[in-house]
Amino acid sequence: MANRNSRSGARKSNKNIIGFVYFFSLLFFAMIGYMIYFIGWGSGDLMGNAYNPRMEVFNNRFVRGAIISSDGQVLARTNVSDTRKNSDGSDNPDGAYTETREYPFGETFAQAVGYSTKGKTGVEALANFYLMESNSNPVVQVVNEITETKSQGDNVITTLDAGLQKVAYEALGEHNGAVIAVNPKTGEVLAMASKPSYDPNSVVQDWDYIVNERSDEAPLLNRCTQGLYAPGSTFKIVMALEYIREHPNDYQNFEFHCNGAYHDEENSDYVVHCYSGEVHGSEDLKAAFTYSCNSAFAKIGTVIDKSRLAETAEKLLFNQELPIAVSSSKSRFNVTESSGTWTMMQTAIGQGETMMSPLHEVILASAIANKGVLAKPKLLKQVQSAEGNVVKVFDDTETEQLMTESEATILGSFMRSVVSEGTASKLRDAEYEAAGKTGSAEVVKNGETITNAWFTGFAPYNDPEIAVCVVVEEGETGGRTAVPVAKEVFDYWINER
Repeated sequence: MANRNSRSGARKSNKNIIGFVYFFSLLFFAMIGYMIYFIGWGSGDLMGNAYNPRMEVFNNRFVRGAIISSDGQVLARTNVSDTRKNSDGSDNPDGAYTETREYPFGETFAQAVGYSTKGKTGVEALANFYLMESNSNPVVQVVNEITETKSQGDNVITTLDAGLQKVAYEALGEHNGAVIAVNPKTGEVLAMASKPSYDPNSVVQDWDYIVNERSDEAPLLNRCTQGLYAPGSTFKIVMALEYIREHPNDYQNFEFHCNGAYHDEENSDYVVHCYSGEVHGSEDLKAAFTYSCNSAFAKIGTVIDKSRLAETAEKLLFNQELPIAVSSSKSRFNVTESSGTWTMMQTAIGQGETMMSPLHEVILASAIANKGVLAKPKLLKQVQSAEGNVVKVFDDTETEQLMTESEATILGSFMRSVVSEGTASKLRDAEYEAAGKTGSAEVVKNGETITNAWFTGFAPYNDPEIAVCVVVEEGETGGRTAVPVAKEVFDYWINER
């Protein structure tokens, strides 16, 4: 009996020892795995963090590198003035070593490129590690160390096109708003213009004025990635997709007769009007989308499956961090099973509580243009040494399937019809075929109702090279105000570049 108890105790002891061995082995391999990940992928983010005290060491050794557009224009550079020596080489006790960050395009690239003082934003923050590292000639670096001279940091080549950015920024004219353009096949961000803006060359001197006197304008806000707006009729892209998903075999049989307004069948006080009371007559789903019929989509909002709509919204990245490496806002979507009829009618036409960023809208347009696959947006192309040698290439394209190819094809054809027959008529005579969706969202500002005009789409239709989203604050309708801005962007990229 004693022997059996002894053997039983020994077995339990052995199991405990084995359990500890397994646990610490797993812990060891997990640490090894994390170190591999950190060295291979995560170290740049940590080292580039502006709050990392080690960056001060780099700052004392290297001159911050330049930020350059994909078409070779300097977007940011550091100018150095060294008067510590006289022209004959003797010491100058009154001299100084000064560095000034210059932004040649000023307000045009302010939010996209950002600034490197008062903290860091935009590409200045995203590429901080690379700009403060030097891969220039090591012999030169040694000589510089001996002579206490800073070495030149590496330069970062972005995906941003200076010519397109200038067109996008100027196309907004006197209006505030946002224009963001991406390559739907690669995810490269081609332009990211935001108004109102500020001059990054004088951000330190103007800081108090910008954050206090101009606080209502929010010029520091990158409206492309951080601005949240009611999407208006552009949200009908999501509603149409949900209806197609719930009726995959008979969505073509959708029928609605528009008389200019839709009254809920159970509560006639719930009424949604088409723009200016326009009467669209008999429509199928494509026609309702083409002419942006509020009445038809309000009806759809009352019959759609709320839970399935919420799932579709989640799949389309609502209430989630968007896949871009600069600061961005989560779009908001709050429909639940308990949402009432009026909420659903408003949601269906992009009013209600739904809020989206221009970045999110262009993500959806890009996925539709790219057969349902999202090429995640990116801003960096290469890192080059001061001599122009390529140090690093950001050539990987991360993708995510947002919808099936069939769904994307259907939505793409709907969006093409918006241009060829519907509300985006100002694109109809272009030399290329474009596709898109307009929107006009009514919001209350300072006690008054204003309209924010939207357009999101892509071109050319059969082989998309560019996807665009435009928001014009206090515009007219999407077709009148936002589409012309998008057309200027399309024209430059497809015809003039």
